[in-house]
Amino acid sequence: MLSRRRPAKSNNPFVPPFAQPNNLTANGAAAAQCEPASSNVSPEAGEATLSPSPTPLEKMVSVLADAGCTLINAAGPPSLPSNIYNFRQRLDGVLAVDSSLRSQFLKGFSHYISSTSNLRRILLPCDHDGFGSVQRQSLVQLLLLVKSIQQDLLDMLLEKLPEYFDMEPLDGGCGLSSSMPFDEDIARLILNQFRWLDFLVDSEAFAEKLLQILSISPHHLKKEIIGSLAEMIGDHNNKSLFNSLEQMLQEDSSIIVPVLDSFSNLNLDDLLQDQVIMIALSCIRTIEIGHMPYLLRFLLLSAKESNARRIISQIREQLKFFGASQARTSQHNKLKGKSVIDNTEASILDALRSSLRFKNMLCLELLKELKSLEEPRDHKVIDIWLLALVFMSCESLQKSVEKLFKKKILEGCIQDHMFENCIHGIKDLPKDYLPTFLSLSAYLLACKEQRAQEFGIHMYTCLFEEFSDAYSRQEVLGALLTHVGSGICYEVTAALDAMVNLSSKKSQEMISLSSHITGILDYLERFSIESLHKVYEVFIRLAVSAQSSSQPCGFSIANELLMILRKQINNSDLMYKKMGLIGTFKIVSHIADTNNNSLPPLSQRSNYEEAVELLKVSLDSCKQLPLPLILFYEELISTLRSKTLHPSIIEWVSKQVGEFESIYLSDLDNGNLIGQDLSYGLEGKLWMNLDGDISPICLNILPLVSPSSRSSSALQVLPIKFVLLSVVERLTNQGSLGGIDALLGCPIHLPSSKLFSQHSWQFLTVKQKQIAILSLHYAANWMRELLNAFSTQVVEGSDTISQATKGDIIFKLLKRLRNLVFVECLLDNCLKQHPVILPELYPHLEQSRIIELDCMGDLEKMSQHPKAIESILQKKKRKRQKFISPSANTNIEEKLRQPTIVDIWKKAGAIPSQEASRDDLSTVSSRAIQSESAGYHLDNSDVPQTIETSAPAKCLEAQRSKFRPLLVDCLSILACLKNNQGSCCADPSAELPIYLYLLRDLHKKLDHLSPTRKQNLARGSNVPAGFMGMKVNDFLRKLRPLFPYLRKNFDRAVRILSEGAETCQEHWIYQSNLAANPEIINTSISASPALTSTAIFKETLLCFGKMLNLPDLLKEKTILSDLLQAFQPLEMSGCFFQEMRLIPSPGNMDYLYSGAYIFLGGVFDVATNFSFTLASEVLLTLEVMVTSIRVFLNRSPCENGKDTCAGFSKEIIPFLCNKLGAYAQKLLMHKCDKDDVDSSLKIKGEMVQKILRIYLGNCPSTLDSLNELACSVLPQVYSAETSTEDDNYRTFPTLCPATMTVWYRVMHEENISALNNLVKEISLMEKPRGGAKVETVWRLLNKILQSVNVVVFLINMCRNNDKVTIHAMAVKYGGKFIDSFLRVFDFLQIQFSVHKDLILQMIKELQKATRTIQTLCSEAKGSKQTAITRKIPATKRSLERFLFHVKALLYTTPSGCSFWMGNLKHKDLMGQVVSSQAYLDDEDDGIQDDDPADAIVDHQPTNGSTPQ
Repeated sequence: MLSRRRPAKSNNPFVPPFAQPNNLTANGAAAAQCEPASSNVSPEAGEATLSPSPTPLEKMVSVLADAGCTLINAAGPPSLPSNIYNFRQRLDGVLAVDSSLRSQFLKGFSHYISSTSNLRRILLPCDHDGFGSVQRQSLVQLLLLVKSIQQDLLDMLLEKLPEYFDMEPLDGGCGLSSSMPFDEDIARLILNQFRWLDFLVDSEAFAEKLLQILSISPHHLKKEIIGSLAEMIGDHNNKSLFNSLEQMLQEDSSIIVPVLDSFSNLNLDDLLQDQVIMIALSCIRTIEIGHMPYLLRFLLLSAKESNARRIISQIREQLKFFGASQARTSQHNKLKGKSVIDNTEASILDALRSSLRFKNMLCLELLKELKSLEEPRDHKVIDIWLLALVFMSCESLQKSVEKLFKKKILEGCIQDHMFENCIHGIKDLPKDYLPTFLSLSAYLLACKEQRAQEFGIHMYTCLFEEFSDAYSRQEVLGALLTHVGSGICYEVTAALDAMVNLSSKKSQEMISLSSHITGILDYLERFSIESLHKVYEVFIRLAVSAQSSSQPCGFSIANELLMILRKQINNSDLMYKKMGLIGTFKIVSHIADTNNNSLPPLSQRSNYEEAVELLKVSLDSCKQLPLPLILFYEELISTLRSKTLHPSIIEWVSKQVGEFESIYLSDLDNGNLIGQDLSYGLEGKLWMNLDGDISPICLNILPLVSPSSRSSSALQVLPIKFVLLSVVERLTNQGSLGGIDALLGCPIHLPSSKLFSQHSWQFLTVKQKQIAILSLHYAANWMRELLNAFSTQVVEGSDTISQATKGDIIFKLLKRLRNLVFVECLLDNCLKQHPVILPELYPHLEQSRIIELDCMGDLEKMSQHPKAIESILQKKKRKRQKFISPSANTNIEEKLRQPTIVDIWKKAGAIPSQEASRDDLSTVSSRAIQSESAGYHLDNSDVPQTIETSAPAKCLEAQRSKFRPLLVDCLSILACLKNNQGSCCADPSAELPIYLYLLRDLHKKLDHLSPTRKQNLARGSNVPAGFMGMKVNDFLRKLRPLFPYLRKNFDRAVRILSEGAETCQEHWIYQSNLAANPEIINTSISASPALTSTAIFKETLLCFGKMLNLPDLLKEKTILSDLLQAFQPLEMSGCFFQEMRLIPSPGNMDYLYSGAYIFLGGVFDVATNFSFTLASEVLLTLEVMVTSIRVFLNRSPCENGKDTCAGFSKEIIPFLCNKLGAYAQKLLMHKCDKDDVDSSLKIKGEMVQKILRIYLGNCPSTLDSLNELACSVLPQVYSAETSTEDDNYRTFPTLCPATMTVWYRVMHEENISALNNLVKEISLMEKPRGGAKVETVWRLLNKILQSVNVVVFLINMCRNNDKVTIHAMAVKYGGKFIDSFLRVFDFLQIQFSVHKDLILQMIKELQKATRTIQTLCSEAKGSKQTAITRKIPATKRSLERFLFHVKALLYTTPSGCSFWMGNLKHKDLMGQVVSSQAYLDDEDDGIQDDDPADAIVDHQPTNGSTPQ
């Protein structure tokens, strides 16, 4: 064999492998023998000798040399041949055949590795002979791949391993092996040889030997061995490896990380994998915090669908370290910038995040686990982090995370302190989580629920506090500004609340970021009044804080704010002036508050002097016009009520109200006017003098309303000035109004009462009528403010006055209330005869921005150019007609839109004059109206006129928004109506008219709290509720003592209506005279007991239902129980609960609900005897009660750690629903006055529609009832049309030709709803793998068949009815029914083989309806009935889909019947074939019509399709 020469290297002399082998062998042997004695002797120094028999070492070297490996290399590792595979094959071939040679080879190898240096040489990677070598391997690695010697070499190396456990570095240094370089650490080099072997001859023996060595290995080496077990042993002996590692882990928990790495690299079976997971879960509590990320990552990546929930549950329960505790959090808040917990938590978060992102299945299982938790005590801080991580990891689940997060907050499972602990205390919280928390906060802040908004505000505050860098805080403020600019009222309010919170807690930090939020000041006109208060509060807090800290940017904030306020106050636009006043009084409330004495002065003057100056400037800018002056006084009063201002401010305000007496009051002489001059030709008289001759003063209204005095604007501010006077009096007199009590009983100077008689009224001029009407308007508002002011003296808990004084005030308040009822009834009657636009006494800008600006623009035009009024109205009319058809316009005006001021002008014909803004008078421009009204009164002047107090004041209510509102304290007068003091008799109905007046006002307040959709659409005409910033809970607490009086007067009304009790007809006249109401010739203002009782009946039920629907009331269990307790029956009948298995216990909420239900049920039985309308109102209230129970039960069962629904029987809902259905059926079948029903239901069938829906929605079986109505009841209407007898109405008297359309529509809608419920039931039934029971399938198929029969009956009724409305509904709802029916076609296909006959019957029956629909469509096209034709396209698409579904069903299933399509014959509704085609449906359909009505299904021996 030829030798190869290589160029010698100076640093690594190389000996050719086959040159001079004899010398090489001898030298090698000599070197091997001499090396133990002296390791410094070179092999070349030995003298060549010939040995008769080679030693094992020489034999080993020879064998290696024959295979191509040069073992002896003085300066480096052995040299390996280029073809490693051939090298292994040669060795295996030689050693496997000759066992003696194998034995000598192993002995020589053992002798060779006894030297540390030799062992290290063969463990290090070697250079390969040849060119282009890439991979470097050690000689030992190659020898371990020789089968014949692998196991022996493994044993040798493992036995050598303990010798190097504590080996020192070769360079003579000291230290453990773990600190040595890898190429010097013999133990680690040996272990490295075992990695990634291609095969193991005896894996069990090697594993056993390796585990023995592992048990005695040092800690650092043990970790490395454990971590490399999978690389060394592979997938062999997993069971033994698992047992050994488990035992070692129990002995030493610090090796958990390499053990987990080893387990994750092993291919374990399912049983061992579950055991590994159990071990890992048990280590969560005991593992070191630094190893937790590895453990969590292992658990989550090992999770499967079968065990994911268990793993997540254990992690949640046992992971105790998330977030700081309450004490640690408070310490963190005190020690800013200091870390409380090590940064390991950030690593754990990263481990959880990466695991969830790697396995989306974990995100789903995690959400399921959190959804399954119900108790608040089961929730932990980690849940917030887990939701945030799922939100970050899986974009498709973000909506689900948001909804679940909100649900947990509303249920009280996630509290504020949990989020504080979540983010506080984590060192260097990564900014990657900020966008996630901002997204969740934004979602909560955009919710309507108050609790969700509060939590969102708390999140924003915590994020601003935790992330102290400027960028993060800018992001937080930017997110809040996005909410502020959303335009959604509740979202804007919540965002501003968050900014107010930040400005109060972190004002110094926000000052440096003020440039990012000052842009809000450029869009103030877009905010509501409530939001404006908060915006100014934010900037005022920042300006004051910056002033106190002397920061330069603080002056810019203050200067910019003052500049904007100055511009707004001086603006002529009322809206901007209102904004400026709000900002000004916000500044005054801060700098003049006696509780803020520590504030530094904002200028050279004191803060109190600065506040007075601001008030003076604002007042001067508002004096010219009455409305700005009213706004000024409103803000001043609000500030005085909410803040404790400096005495200098109170003194200045007292000076402003000091002129009240000189302007508005006049002295009397023995109760009479001193001088009785005519005012603009009108005679004046004193009205309603409650104090008699001892009254020293009177209120001047008539002289001031006269246009010649140019002081009518003073009357416009009269009510608000009195309110300011009463507030100042209360502040300076310890809450008592004793200093101004003479105003409560003083008379009012008004036009003589004889002028309001019909005979005198017709001779008055237009101007005189206006003066008379406006005088009544100002008088009514004056009395309203009297009630508001003095009712505070008699409310429960008020002890500012004596009992005698309180009784006198109550007596006068009742009289003033009668005066108010009298004046408003008279004012409404005058407005009917002579419409006038009343001046606004309570300006409120809480309207939608478009309506507000439009109306204000019209007012400006009309005040400047009165001749342009007619053109403006015509322009608006043309604009509406351009976009709205006449029919649609009529519907909107009559049904949806509330009347605006323009509508009132159009309806009334009243036009304001050019001096309207100054004199506050309104004139009528149309002389035709005057002449017509005059002619009317000339003809009817001698006819006595009766004005009913209980009748709705429609003309007055149209302008009610301009009146001063009654405050909530006025409702306390309800409790004062206990007896008839000074009445002519003991008749309890004497107080019902004034009770009705207060009840209607309560109804308006409840409408304001829970407005309907129509009320929301008409925000511009909202009547002020008079809450004065009161919260809903406070309002309900004030109502709480009044609940028994609601019941008491309701019982009176029911008794009067049911028994027809004789009432004193003179008591209202007597009480009116006692209240000093004037008498009017030929005009009587009376109160009919029956009409008043009817109105009280309706209003009480409406108020009761609205209160039950208030979400805040359902949260206040005590108030709710008091409300229900007030409407309990006198005796609870035990037979009511006979059908219930669990009878409610007395005192529980279900018992109270049942008692109120029994009481109203008794009222229903009584009401059906005398009024169908009142019985309907009771039925609707019963439905509201059932809805309230559902809402009460659907709320959080655990709130604040208490079970609010404990003991509430859920059986009560279906029980009461059955009762409700029975009541509705009874009302529908009740025979009442035919004329009354027909006359009301021809115009509007809403009441019958509601009753029918209640009946069908709460009867035992909706489909059974629909079948009965469609098959038996509806045909009676057509037979009754040809019959003169009333027996046909015996079953359902409310069903008549006038209400036929209502019944037909409701039955269609309820039938489709019932079918949709069956679809949902089928979808839920198909989810379980086991399938549904045969009985369930049979029941569902029969229900579907019932629904099909109903729609077929309803549609075929069109053959006997010619109404276009009925035909249009048949086409519309027929198509919708087909769409819903197609959703169960998959279910029908599955069940076709078992229930073939039943399913074919459905299709055949439905085919009858489709043919009728097709005929209706054809006739509608021919007669051009647009009410039907616009519904045809959608219906035809549904019919086509039905055709193809039936065809597919019969093709894919062995039905034994045939299916074909043919040409559709043109027939009319009676089934007669039309002789000629007078019209074509479409040009493309002229040859063949593929409508489903043409499809034929019949039993045939084969299943085919034959188009014809």
